[in-house]
Amino acid sequence: MENQEQGRLTFSKRLTPIEVEKRVILFFYTVVAEFFEFEEGRQFFMDVTDNLGKEWTFVGTFHANSIVENHVSISWAQFSLEKGLKANDEVTFTEKLQGNGPWKKFKVVIKRKIRLFGQDIWGELMV
Repeated sequence: MENQEQGRLTFSKRLTPIEVEKRVILFFYTVVAEFFEFEEGRQFFMDVTDNLGKEWTFVGTFHANSIVENHVSISWAQFSLEKGLKANDEVTFTEKLQGNGPWKKFKVVIKRKIRLFGQDIWGELMV
């Protein structure tokens, strides 16, 4: 889902059980087209800062498929393990102002739904 957040572009989704198991996140290319130019098989890198200020580098790959539309896989094994990600966690990437580096820069926020006093509440994962 693309939207505007404080003037910056974002994309987000809820994690599936397979994405959690494989430690990869998948997006249809149409979701991330504002950020990356599609080239089948090409890899790209994302400099990402989490909500605690820790910096990460994620590796993405473009995939073409005639049955399922073009998509992007983003590998984040260490991040996924360290954060203890679960199915249905919501992941939001917000584009950061670009510096001089060749890679795209993003802030990543993970939210998890908890049930408190009979109400569903989304809270930011602070790990």
